[in-house]
Amino acid sequence: MGRAEARKAQQQRGARKAPSGRQGKSTGKRSGIRRFLNWKTILGTFVGGLLLMTAGAVILYFSVNEPTDPNQGAVLQSNTYKYADGSVMATTGKMNRSIVPFDKVPPDVRTAFIAIENKTFYKDSGVDVIGVGRGVFNTALGRGKAGGSTITQQYVKNYYLTQDQSATRKLRELIISLKVDQRMSKDDILIGYLNTNFYGRNAYGIQAAAQAYYGVDSDKLTLEQGAYLAAVIQAPSQYDWATAGPNGKRLVMIRFNAVLDNMVEMGELDQAKRATLKFQEPIKPKTRPGMDGQKGYLVQAAELEMNKQGIKDAEINAGGWTITLNIDKKKQAALEKAVQDELESKLDRKNTKDRPQDQSVQAGATSVDAKTGGIVAMYGGQGLTEKSESNALRTDYQPGSTFKPIVLASALETGAKTQDGRPITPNALYDGTSKRPVVGSDTAFAPQNQDDINYGDPMITVQEATNSSVNSVYAQMFVDAKPAKVKETALSLGMADREGWPAASPAMSLGTMSANTVEMAGVYATLDNHGKKVTPTIIKKAEHKDGEFKPVNPVGSQVLTSKTADTVTKVLTGVVEEGSGKAVRSSAYEAAGKTGTTESNVAAWFTGYTPELVTVVAMFGEDPNSHNQVTLTGTAGKGRAGGSSFPAQIWQAYTLAALKGQTTGQFDLSDAEMGTPPPPPTRSASPTTSAPSTTPTPTSSGTRPTGTPDPTGSGGTGKPDPTPPTKNPTPPTKNPTPPTKDPTPPTKDPTPPLFPPNPNTQQR
Repeated sequence: MGRAEARKAQQQRGARKAPSGRQGKSTGKRSGIRRFLNWKTILGTFVGGLLLMTAGAVILYFSVNEPTDPNQGAVLQSNTYKYADGSVMATTGKMNRSIVPFDKVPPDVRTAFIAIENKTFYKDSGVDVIGVGRGVFNTALGRGKAGGSTITQQYVKNYYLTQDQSATRKLRELIISLKVDQRMSKDDILIGYLNTNFYGRNAYGIQAAAQAYYGVDSDKLTLEQGAYLAAVIQAPSQYDWATAGPNGKRLVMIRFNAVLDNMVEMGELDQAKRATLKFQEPIKPKTRPGMDGQKGYLVQAAELEMNKQGIKDAEINAGGWTITLNIDKKKQAALEKAVQDELESKLDRKNTKDRPQDQSVQAGATSVDAKTGGIVAMYGGQGLTEKSESNALRTDYQPGSTFKPIVLASALETGAKTQDGRPITPNALYDGTSKRPVVGSDTAFAPQNQDDINYGDPMITVQEATNSSVNSVYAQMFVDAKPAKVKETALSLGMADREGWPAASPAMSLGTMSANTVEMAGVYATLDNHGKKVTPTIIKKAEHKDGEFKPVNPVGSQVLTSKTADTVTKVLTGVVEEGSGKAVRSSAYEAAGKTGTTESNVAAWFTGYTPELVTVVAMFGEDPNSHNQVTLTGTAGKGRAGGSSFPAQIWQAYTLAALKGQTTGQFDLSDAEMGTPPPPPTRSASPTTSAPSTTPTPTSSGTRPTGTPDPTGSGGTGKPDPTPPTKNPTPPTKNPTPPTKDPTPPTKDPTPPLFPPNPNTQQR
């Protein structure tokens, strides 16, 4: 092949290759990963991922259930106890929280929290997806706590979940919040949020916070106060104005102003009014009101009263109660001071060698407003740390001669008659001889009078017998009035029918059953209230978010006629004016009352009343180690401690203080009926010692044998209190010549000494 042909052949081959190269370039085909990056694959991937995420969200939504039970800490509450004036007395429980209903938080205070925490609360679905996503991302990368929660989410976290900041907990919070928002109303979510927040100062919930920071209930919060509480929840320890440093105060003020400004922005606050609102500084932190002093006893009494009306301990201990008592703060302080001044200050509880009796002395008292039945003051003892059981409520001691007015009331109410058929009235005559056996009883009983004294010659009136608390007269009257009727009267007046009530025994006339100061206060309050039944109550009202406890009406129906009640009151004014109750006489008030001292002087009572107040004061002798009943004789290094000694002095000191500054009234005794005055026989109500006799003498109230042994032993079951002796008394002589009765009314004697000179006798 020549050169020309070779070149031609070569050109031809190049020409054949050239089209092949140009053709490959013109097809535009791609190689590698670029073949997959087109709009179809990108769109498909996006849609697929979105579907997967949606499916995952749906699966997550249905796999996360709303908890059925809340956190224990979210529902724990305290109970708040208040005085009658609404001031807080004490709170109980581990968690300082009182859950309040929606309407107990003012609308502008509720709006203040929404303004700073979640302005779209009433419009959103319960979650902030962007905020949650940001929070989860930051938490996963360790960039701090998750944030961006709505009020609904914060409520869910507080109520159902924990405070940890894990991504898992945040996702659960999101799902549960969606479900809660669908199930609950916005109002319920909001109040749940306000009730579960921690506000600092050991305050959980808006009610506890209102008390802790401003000393008011939640429904009394102002907008300025609510704005501060809304601001402080972000960092309670840093923003508490009382302890915050300069930076903390600066930051909380920024939030405080933001609350108000946001409310203006939301259209919930007028700009002009906003300009007038100023920061209100919180009060200084206070120790949580506890159970010190008498408070523990008052709480005990309130809880016992709720138990009796169907509220169980478990319901009370669950918390959430706001219990307002009838306790008057000033009267309570006056009663505590009276016990301290008239008893405790005179005891030496540490001197067990020289003053052993002082270690055994216990005191209890109850004071009642007779018109309302409210217990306005109560004394339970030295304190819960010294004695856990309230002396005002204990029922293991006898009331002694304070029971005698019930015997008289029963006799008057039923129209009872003496053994010789004469109506029993305050002017009826009875034999006052000591140890005279009662007539007409199946149970033999011959009670000894105080110091074995005979009263009368031998006859005295019921009034005189009540003044001097003559046992022999009242034992006979008990039989004349019929034991079953007397018991019926006692129960109708409010005494409790406890096991061992000596219904058929004349010894019951001397108060041998058990009772407490509240019961006896109810009895005498019924007399003061003209026979309308008074059941003393310490609770004024008790509120709970789930309902309200309403105490039984303390003033009930007529259980005695006004004639009977007023007649007994008239007789008891005589006890104060001329009898064993002279120690409480005062020109500052008109009073009626009765002393009582039990056998062996193990208890001493004074139960007295004015038209305004009924107060029962009792002392008990209790061995501090064995808790056995022991004598009060020797208390404060003195002789017998009967009803007219320490109890009467406490009663008078308290009553003078409690009624100070108010106009005291007079008893309305227009219905009282004293009966026909007895003829003026040659007789004497002056006491004499008994003289032995061998021949019984019939009397209008039975026979009068003397020298009869006491079948009950040691002077009878419950010796009475004697009339407090006058100064330098002349000892009675044997068989004195009976003086004639002086028709001139006796003048008031000076106040007698508190303690009779003979420590071996009983006091009425």
